[in-house]
Amino acid sequence: MDKIKELYLKYKEIVNYLIVGGLTTVVGLGVYYGLVLTVLNPKNGIQLQVANVLSWIAAVTFAYFTNRKFVFESKSENILQEATKFVLARVGTLLMDMGIMFVTVTVMGMNDKIAKLFVQVVVTIMNYVFSKFLVFKKE
Repeated sequence: MDKIKELYLKYKEIVNYLIVGGLTTVVGLGVYYGLVLTVLNPKNGIQLQVANVLSWIAAVTFAYFTNRKFVFESKSENILQEATKFVLARVGTLLMDMGIMFVTVTVMGMNDKIAKLFVQVVVTIMNYVFSKFLVFKKE
């Protein structure tokens, strides 16, 4: 048990990021799948992107607060500046997400749910890099 605790403390940020990232993924995918299985048609390119953007908004909102508190333990008093950087970084990965979804689903005809899972892996990695080195960097 002490070895597990030691490993956790050594890799706390990454472990917490993976947990929060997993929960963020659940929020994003839950909203996306909820929309495309009920009110939006993923075969329609515009509706596909609407589902994508709405799921992104829900996931980013959840991610900012959980990353700030549990992952990077930010003490920044300038929350507006920090949140702005966070959202701008996430806009970058949203554009990446939308581009990959367009190519894989609309151009290549891949199943949207499988494509979305692949996109989530790429986006999660990029979000960590941006958050660590641009948004929540230690002074």
